[in-house]
Amino acid sequence: MAIIRDFNDFLQVHAYLLAASGIPQTLYQRLFDKLSTETFDGGNFFQIELCEDGKQRRLVLSCNAMAKDSDVFLIDHAWSFRLPDARNQLQEIPRLTERMGRLMCVTGEFDPGTCEDVTGEQEHESADLTKENPHDIVERELCKAKEEEKDILWLELEELDIDDEVLCSLELTSKFPNLVGLDLWGNKVETMEAVIQTVSGLSKLRALWLNENPVSKSYGDALRNTLLECLPQLEIYNSQFTANFSAWALGFCAGIYGAEKPFGTQQGTHILKDVKELDLSNRSIHNLSDKVFNPLEFPLLTSLNLRGNSLSQNSEYNLLELLRCFVNLRSLEIDIPGPLGSSAVRIVESLPGLSDLNGVSVFKILEEEKDVVDAKLQPRLPEWCNGEPVADRILRAMWLYLMTYRLADEEKLDETPVWYVMDELGSALRHSDIPNFKIAPFLFMPDGKLTSAISYSLLWPINDTHKGEECLRDYLPGIGEEKQRSARLTTWFHTPKDYFIEVYKKHCCKCHSTTFNHLNFGNPCTQSIHPNDGRPLRVYTDNEQVEEFLHRPEFVFTDDAKIADIIWTHVQVDEETKKVFGLNDHQYVSQFPFEACIVMKHHLAQTIQQAYGDPEWFQPTYNLETQLSEVIGDYHVRDKEGRNNLWILKPWNMARTIDTTITGYLPAIIRLMETGPKICQKYIENPALFRGRKFDLRYIVLVRSMQPLEILLWDIFWVRLANNQYTLKESSLLEYETHFTVMNYRGQLNHTNSEEFVLEFEQEHHVRWIDIHERVRAMIRAVFEAAAAVHPEMHSPTARAMYGVDVMLDNDFQPKILEVTYCPDCTRACKYDAKAVVGNGEMVKGIDFFNHVFGCLFLNESAHASPV
Repeated sequence: MAIIRDFNDFLQVHAYLLAASGIPQTLYQRLFDKLSTETFDGGNFFQIELCEDGKQRRLVLSCNAMAKDSDVFLIDHAWSFRLPDARNQLQEIPRLTERMGRLMCVTGEFDPGTCEDVTGEQEHESADLTKENPHDIVERELCKAKEEEKDILWLELEELDIDDEVLCSLELTSKFPNLVGLDLWGNKVETMEAVIQTVSGLSKLRALWLNENPVSKSYGDALRNTLLECLPQLEIYNSQFTANFSAWALGFCAGIYGAEKPFGTQQGTHILKDVKELDLSNRSIHNLSDKVFNPLEFPLLTSLNLRGNSLSQNSEYNLLELLRCFVNLRSLEIDIPGPLGSSAVRIVESLPGLSDLNGVSVFKILEEEKDVVDAKLQPRLPEWCNGEPVADRILRAMWLYLMTYRLADEEKLDETPVWYVMDELGSALRHSDIPNFKIAPFLFMPDGKLTSAISYSLLWPINDTHKGEECLRDYLPGIGEEKQRSARLTTWFHTPKDYFIEVYKKHCCKCHSTTFNHLNFGNPCTQSIHPNDGRPLRVYTDNEQVEEFLHRPEFVFTDDAKIADIIWTHVQVDEETKKVFGLNDHQYVSQFPFEACIVMKHHLAQTIQQAYGDPEWFQPTYNLETQLSEVIGDYHVRDKEGRNNLWILKPWNMARTIDTTITGYLPAIIRLMETGPKICQKYIENPALFRGRKFDLRYIVLVRSMQPLEILLWDIFWVRLANNQYTLKESSLLEYETHFTVMNYRGQLNHTNSEEFVLEFEQEHHVRWIDIHERVRAMIRAVFEAAAAVHPEMHSPTARAMYGVDVMLDNDFQPKILEVTYCPDCTRACKYDAKAVVGNGEMVKGIDFFNHVFGCLFLNESAHASPV
């Protein structure tokens, strides 16, 4: 392809990329002009502002207006990398670290409460210097009461450094005996005695605030219970409702009662009758009694916020019935899952008068069949420990900003995805379900070839936007609830933990209730397929190792698959393949039908869980394409209980640890879904070690029949050893040679003889290998029993197969199944002679490996293979 010289060349070369980006055709010429001249003019139209106390940036339109589809802007990529290289790049390129730290707002020391700056500190110091003396406030209030000839009913003494001694010296009971509200928020009161001495005589007290006083933290419920005994009319304590709450507490939340108006002036009237909006969020309400909260008291109520209340004494049915009585109620905010159940769809169907739930329109909830909805989710902001290296902060915060693509040409797809961070302007675009801008990646190829490609992101308006309005994009374009949209937003927002924990608990209940019914498989019945006339079996294969190492006279190779007795291939042989190559049902094939149920990782998990639920020998495993909510729930439970939360993400059907990642960060787990379908499996954080290094074991399983089940375990296994000493330091998690053991394709391969391994391992750990081996045998048998029981369609009388089974031991020397592979790489089996440490203990020559395998599968021999 020639160098792009004009607009027509541009269209011809980039036709597919333009269509995939979604950019309107009316902007093609504008885009070409900007790409040709490398015009980055976004700064003339947009402005970046700090928000969220300096922990986030947002993009605001600075020009007068921008119409839909009126312009397109080039966004540069500030950092592009492959995940294993991320830490090294940050450590080796200081300017990159400095720029990413600023862009992601993770530089400086972390104060979770404020955005740290000198002005704020000076204001805080000056506020300390101007604090009033609490005695002066009390005297001023007494004088005011005397002048106005009325009692003081409300007293506010917030953040005055009042300690026990000062509090008692104020003599509030004698000076203000009729207090209704007392605010002591943010002082230094420490003992329960001082509090009780101060308030015990205030018999009319309805509201008391001791928030952020040491005494509240030290005495907790004991203080609360004591106060309720001596203050019978107390309705609000530390911002939460007590069991005594009445219409007065509801009136306080509605803004009717308070410091300016502690009581209603007209007794016996419906003082709440004009209330339209009522915020009862986070009031610790356990029972919303219809004697207090009802349509007679609130006839005009249109908006109600019940978030953060358990309402544990209200049944879901009774609460729905109560809310239905409010005929004007249009807007409701409530925890989901929570008092009204776990389904937003069910809630809005039960309350047909609602127009929105948790800020989301009822129409959208029903259209998208959303279970969890919330328009007020709090953003997930970067957090770090003071003194933590900036590179570590970036490696966590980057998941809030990253985007990804994978290169491909006519010949192959790049196995490792590229991750990138847009420049400051692009990274300032925040999320909205109703965006006004769109972003799409784009590769510009000025020479017409992929090798000349320059990556950009394109930004253009998809709705009319005016000056001062925030520019927003959808972080999950085209992804609806059918692809777990709400759960995936957990990357960027604090979604309801309780919802996901509930989903996880249901998953656990299902697993724990599963019991395996062992099938009566009967006795093995396979026989040798060698012809009675003595002619050799014709073998068709595309496996180079079989061609090189199978040299028994009972077998002969043929290039014509139609006349072969045995088809040994890595290609899936289904009905379509048989038709294309002219195969028949009497030919023996080196694979079983539906073997995907064990050789694809997500199907293996499903097969095992369907058969056994949650066996000890299989790590908790989830299919991220369908079980993201369960993953999030499991993560939250482990986090709450302080348990290890490292997970390993593996593609469904890729070998050699391609696109496999270990992480303990929830947003990373979710974002890694974007590079292809994966399972998320609990990482074995405490594996058995050999010389301080991680290892796993490759076993060969020969399957003659699935029904009845007839499998044999090759007497030789192979040890695969990591090159580095094992550690769980966060900085090591991207180090391939520390946490992975397959060194055939990268890293330095250190072959370890199995006989020497066993002798040294037994000495190092004081164990008997034969005991471990028996547990491994039982586990492998269980895996294939599960497949036979759950998927009887695997059975085929003309199938014979060899599988690789990868096993790891934990530090209690219990085996864990990692994966099952078809057409396993047998390079080491053919290359190295090895002495069997089980079975008859004979020396097995590598050159004879496939001779024995074919003899076992097709001639019913059992040399160097033991029935399981």
